[in-house]
Amino acid sequence: MGAASTVILDGGMGRELQRRGAPFRQPEWSALALSEAPQAVEAVHAAYIDSGADVITSNSYAVVPFHIGEARFAAEGRALAALAGELARRAVQASGKAVRVAGSLPPLFGSYRPDLFLPERVSELLTPLVQGLAPHVDLWLAETQSSIAEARAIQAGLPQDGKPFWLSFTLKDEDTDDVPRLRSGEPVAQAAEAAAQLGVQVLLFNCSQPEVIGTAIDAARETFERLGVAIQIGAYANAFPPQPKEATANDGLDPLREDLDPPGYLHWAADWKARGASHLGGCCGIGPEHIAVLAERLTD
Repeated sequence: MGAASTVILDGGMGRELQRRGAPFRQPEWSALALSEAPQAVEAVHAAYIDSGADVITSNSYAVVPFHIGEARFAAEGRALAALAGELARRAVQASGKAVRVAGSLPPLFGSYRPDLFLPERVSELLTPLVQGLAPHVDLWLAETQSSIAEARAIQAGLPQDGKPFWLSFTLKDEDTDDVPRLRSGEPVAQAAEAAAQLGVQVLLFNCSQPEVIGTAIDAARETFERLGVAIQIGAYANAFPPQPKEATANDGLDPLREDLDPPGYLHWAADWKARGASHLGGCCGIGPEHIAVLAERLTD
């Protein structure tokens, strides 16, 4: 199988909203702009498309009770997810480019917290997201997943609509032994085996430090080679310092690492590409200026 051509993903949404003066605070995080400044969300999508992204991700990451509260989710979750999908689709249509929209399916119970996973509530939280996004998205992206159990539960709740399923895990940033691991402690090789069973088209690693992603790509690639499956691999890191074990993603605006400016981030992304990753983008703190450099330097 020849090397896949490079697909450029977008970057983070939250900081770009804040940078543009959109309302952005805890606990709603990036969901706040959906209702209060939808034009800013569309403008961020447009900036990533202009930077060369081939795929943009719906701003549905914070449309969960963890961020917007139980009552608001019950009342408005589906409508907010639909709006997130619509804004991404509108940005693509306005660009006239053949950009795909990934429907973001977030951790349903809080980022980085596999311990909070409640299997009995998955359908209740996932169904409104899927129903709202479905008319607007080209593929499903379960992202920032901390455990294999939640990834399996999300895949089981997807419609049989023929749309590709992409799966992205977040990795342990520190105290790792030589084995790359999810935040649950499960080895990446085991997660890659699960991805193969679930019919995943692209397996990615996101919302982790760049330093831990390379070995995860190696473990996934070796697993897929051993299984004889053609699953593509991707990565989109964040620009944060290491997050302590008790951290919850988005519990405040973390400082950004100065070494992860666009040239600094390109250095890591080029390494991931050399290891076999075909899908490259950025997560929290990685903006359109980073994506422009990846699009310019890493595509054929």
